[in-house]
Amino acid sequence: MDFRQGTNKLSLVSDEPTMPGPAAEAIFRQALERLVPEERAAYLAEACAGDAPLRAAVGVLLRAYDERVLRELTLPGPAPAKVTLSEGPGSIIGRYRLMEKIGEGGCGVVFLAEQTEPVRRSVALKIVRLGMDTEEVVARFEAERQTLAIMEHPHIAQVLDAGATPAGRPYCVM
Repeated sequence: MDFRQGTNKLSLVSDEPTMPGPAAEAIFRQALERLVPEERAAYLAEACAGDAPLRAAVGVLLRAYDERVLRELTLPGPAPAKVTLSEGPGSIIGRYRLMEKIGEGGCGVVFLAEQTEPVRRSVALKIVRLGMDTEEVVARFEAERQTLAIMEHPHIAQVLDAGATPAGRPYCVM
């Protein structure tokens, strides 16, 4: 903060953004879906449309999120078993080896995977996308997983297994 002198009065000028509101939070959540920096920057420029206070509020949220992620990755203590931030072909999740990405949606990514034990077979493994593992998304994913698990229909995938990645993101195997 600094004080600037006008014609006959002093005014307080703050360089700090105001607290983020609902619009900033909505833009922040959409920005997290864009992992490529250039795509995120283009989205923010369009979504904030020259509204400097709104852009600053979204920046506060993004910086706080980045700091939380970095803090979680650098916690003191023994190093965790190999934790990958972004699963892809060749990654192993439990007893499944990811072979190739075969689809993606709003909050999840689906991979063709090979189950390695107790039997070898090809399966589809759906995992919550990195950055989308909010309480609301995880709850919706778990509800979808449970709904699929109790359904029996030749045109609906059957849930074979479920769990969480080493990073804590839920998945289901179909």
